[in-house]
Amino acid sequence: MTAWTDRAGSPFTCEKQPAQGSKGMVVTNHPVASAAGAEMLLAGGNAIDAAIAALFTLTVVEPMMVGPLGGGVAHLRLADGRHLVLDGLSTAPGAARGDMYRTVSDTLPDYQETVDRENNIGPLAMAVPGALAGWCKALAEHGTMPLEEVLRPAIRAAAEGFRVTDYLAGAIADGAKELAQDPGLAATFLPGGDIPAVGSRLRQPALAESLKLIAAEGPKALYGGEIGRALAAHMAASGGLITMADLEAFEVIERQPIRGSYRGFEVLAPPPPASSGVHMTQMLNVLEGFDIARLGSGSAETIHLLAEALKLAFADRAVATADPAFINVPVEKLISKDYAEERRALLRLDRAQDWAPGIPPAESANTTHVTVADSLGNIVATTQTINSLFGARFSIPGTGLIANNYMFNFDPHPNKALSVEPGKRVFTSMAPSIVLKDGRPAFALGLPGGLRIFGSAMQAIINLIDHGMSLQEAVEAPRIWTQGHTLELEPAISAEAEAGLVARGHMVARPKHIGGGMGAIRFLADGLLEGAACWRADGTPVGIAGGLARPGIRFNPEVGRR
Repeated sequence: MTAWTDRAGSPFTCEKQPAQGSKGMVVTNHPVASAAGAEMLLAGGNAIDAAIAALFTLTVVEPMMVGPLGGGVAHLRLADGRHLVLDGLSTAPGAARGDMYRTVSDTLPDYQETVDRENNIGPLAMAVPGALAGWCKALAEHGTMPLEEVLRPAIRAAAEGFRVTDYLAGAIADGAKELAQDPGLAATFLPGGDIPAVGSRLRQPALAESLKLIAAEGPKALYGGEIGRALAAHMAASGGLITMADLEAFEVIERQPIRGSYRGFEVLAPPPPASSGVHMTQMLNVLEGFDIARLGSGSAETIHLLAEALKLAFADRAVATADPAFINVPVEKLISKDYAEERRALLRLDRAQDWAPGIPPAESANTTHVTVADSLGNIVATTQTINSLFGARFSIPGTGLIANNYMFNFDPHPNKALSVEPGKRVFTSMAPSIVLKDGRPAFALGLPGGLRIFGSAMQAIINLIDHGMSLQEAVEAPRIWTQGHTLELEPAISAEAEAGLVARGHMVARPKHIGGGMGAIRFLADGLLEGAACWRADGTPVGIAGGLARPGIRFNPEVGRR
């Protein structure tokens, strides 16, 4: 274990150790999923094969976070140096409308809430799933292995079972009330009405059969086939909106990442409807004007600047960063150094502020993460989710598949930039990021955590560049978050820093953790890869080294005989 002491003199100790490898690195939020990805690399596959195998396996072993009925973003750097972002984010059904929910409040902290939580739990919370389409497209276009082979570890884990971790048992306990109301979820996760014991074996036979069907039929199983028909029938019977036409119309979109610069590094992250590329660049541009390294990690001064940068970014996000097919997003202005200078000039070092957007309102025009790199130069940073813990907290009968609650990401109020519109893609905070130095990969990272994702990713980048932390320290370091109401501080941040923030006018809260388990890879000299995962999930890095025999080596059975 290593210890880091922040500027206020408060140490935090890393709870995990990094891994190294020369032939590949897989970092996921569950050891069985990391093993699935490593299995693909060891069998001769590339980083894309490994990432997709890991995601399907996470569907089984981290079911509260991810699944084929969710959505997500994959950031790929291919061996030839090209970057691309595969947008498999969910879309609003064709029958959705801006005033479909009854809102509770027009202000934070209840702005997103609706009567009976209809945008959060139940059939009206589900958006058209895009995850399966995105995974299959990535594999078909950039992988080397057939879907059937990539799915074997996931099918095995679902059919034969896996050991329940404390993390999974805790998630089941948190959602037990709603899980008990769905027959499929109750049978799987509350057998006999009880939360599974840590260490007990959890089997999901219905899910295994669905995965076998996907292995045989590919994405068609959902987007026009048996699973899709089951989903559409359940929607029709329960008051949901998704139809077979919605499923058949879904398309994965290939996009180019946003490219920003920070102290000589190039930071690449997804573009709208993802917030990360635009607003991480915006925040880093603002913070570049301050000597963060001198102010120190964990100091009230540094945390104040991070908080103000987050608030100004969220102010702009609320009026601008949405599906570019529906909204004219002013990307170039938001990521420009000149705009950052304008915003920075308004920032006060001695007190917190309420930030209004710096741009006019635009006009119409709980999650997991996988980071993988191979020895060929392919890198995958992908964040995928069914949105909240156990999504909309219902399953599709007979399939073992859990519905997403992605509709919660839309603004439930009508006539806003982020409001619901038919066919509109959800906006997201996902931040699968790849950072370059002199054109070469320096590190790749990402994490789950909803609204707290891109702010946490930004802090990890600052930890690495400004504070000189090791990779393990950077992913485990205490985090902060705000969008303008309450400033959240993780427990390891010092009381001295908190006092300095309160004196500046921040309203402080102390959650147990901010965001989810971060997975990161650092690219070292001589082709070595270092992987790290943090304490906030069951994250496990697996490094691959060694390799095949030298060409020409033959075993001579006569040698050594007596």
